[in-house]
Amino acid sequence: MSAFSPLDHAMMRRALALAEKGMFTTTPNPRVGCVLAHGERIVGEGWHEKAGAPHAEANALAAAGGESKGATVYVSLEPCNHHGRTPPCAEALIKAGVVRVVAAMRDPNAGSRKGGDALTAAGIAFESGLLEEEARELNIGFVSRVRRGRPWVRMKIAATLDGRTALANGKSQWITGAEARKDGHRWRARACAIATGGGTVKADDPQLTVREVETPRQPLRVVIDSHVETPPKARVLQGEKALVFAAVRGRKLPNAEIVVLPNKAGKVDLAKMLEELGKRGINELHVEGGFKLNGSLVREGLVDEFLIYLNPSLLGDSAQGMVNLAEMTSLDQRVPLKLRSVERIGDDLRIIART
Repeated sequence: MSAFSPLDHAMMRRALALAEKGMFTTTPNPRVGCVLAHGERIVGEGWHEKAGAPHAEANALAAAGGESKGATVYVSLEPCNHHGRTPPCAEALIKAGVVRVVAAMRDPNAGSRKGGDALTAAGIAFESGLLEEEARELNIGFVSRVRRGRPWVRMKIAATLDGRTALANGKSQWITGAEARKDGHRWRARACAIATGGGTVKADDPQLTVREVETPRQPLRVVIDSHVETPPKARVLQGEKALVFAAVRGRKLPNAEIVVLPNKAGKVDLAKMLEELGKRGINELHVEGGFKLNGSLVREGLVDEFLIYLNPSLLGDSAQGMVNLAEMTSLDQRVPLKLRSVERIGDDLRIIART
């Protein structure tokens, strides 16, 4: 691996900051930023805004114009070398006469790593691995879908300090404060889809939309409802068409597409559901369900990340918990997690942990 200079690091951080501008818009494509520079002087920069629009490299080349020749390119993802909705970026960089390309990370699809090879074959210095972890985090869902065929699953839970998420009757609005709820909507906004269970729909009648923060688009709304018991007038069925996963055939709902994926127990096959979402280009799935759905996903090993908000209050043992798991007889049966961060959001604590 090359010894990257402080200047290289600074330019790549700028490319990553540009990539973040597409946080809410690029799905199903990755978030990519690009900078063209002559030494310390930036001559062009750009980012990918949405599927079908020019890629980050094309926008940066257009901004640089004739000054692209002899430039160093910093891009957060290896340039593509295939014809899709847009021309190959590697080819455009070669034609522009750049002399060096630094990518934060290689294409996650090992079979498609041809951009760097094409640049090298054209005599352009190609390097990768600069701020790779930051780049991977930015596109963690895209990497998951390409490599595993399913989205990155992030489970959001709002609970009291004693781990209770709802009253015994299922009511849960609102456990956390306004600032925590707004923060939760930011995470909703970056997701490609928001999912909940049929029980939560009946108990809380959620909209499953982004409302507390500005967003250029609404994520796909997904309901996991084995027996299609979602009320026809439920708010989740208003507006853009919802996607309902069921285990029984023949049921209909207004303004919803029903996909039947039963498992042997007569419930929705959750693993196949994630595969289906991956086929539909869903990179990040944001789950806001009840303790039963949460438990099913955790038991099947389908949750990648937990986004937990803890409110400084107590509800007691009669209230519902976070996750419905089988009774354990040994502490060794615990589900181990890795803490990523703990932060105060208003009066609540936000904990991010991964499996």
